[in-house]
Amino acid sequence: MNLQLATHESAVPTLTRDFSQSFEAYHGLVFRTAYRITGNAADAEDVLQTIFLRLLRMAPTAQLPENEESYLRRAAVNASVDLIRTRHAERSVPLNEAVAETGKATNNEDLRHALRRALAGLNPQAAEIFALRYFEDFTNRDIAEALRISQVSVAVKLHRARHQLQKELLSYRGGQS
Repeated sequence: MNLQLATHESAVPTLTRDFSQSFEAYHGLVFRTAYRITGNAADAEDVLQTIFLRLLRMAPTAQLPENEESYLRRAAVNASVDLIRTRHAERSVPLNEAVAETGKATNNEDLRHALRRALAGLNPQAAEIFALRYFEDFTNRDIAEALRISQVSVAVKLHRARHQLQKELLSYRGGQS
């Protein structure tokens, strides 16, 4: 086996100036975005680490899209929703059974957890659109441009997502408004 080949295959990615600049510029944005969605600092740090490790492992010649901020914000939203989905799937008691046992949300923290679980139940694009609109304060136009879809499509997906989330949350709260 060629020593150079063996060394290349096991090489650890090194920090580049571009990577360091990206991290310095956007680590706060990625963390805040992830925290608003996950509601947990440890989970937000996991998302931050995941995203920047992916960037570090990219081929040296690979470049981020023109709007690096938008790319990293979307990556944070997607990674956060994926993390919530994974945690939700790991739970042994489905939400409906837990509601039947507890009756209704006892405080705002319970309601936030219920919203996160319901958000994890949306299709990925709807969850991303919802998170960008309501957690990141993007306008429908900004979302349409970032996702390269029409504003009408954004509005329809938001309406459907809100309706589904409202249904799930009403069910969680025992039908009380």
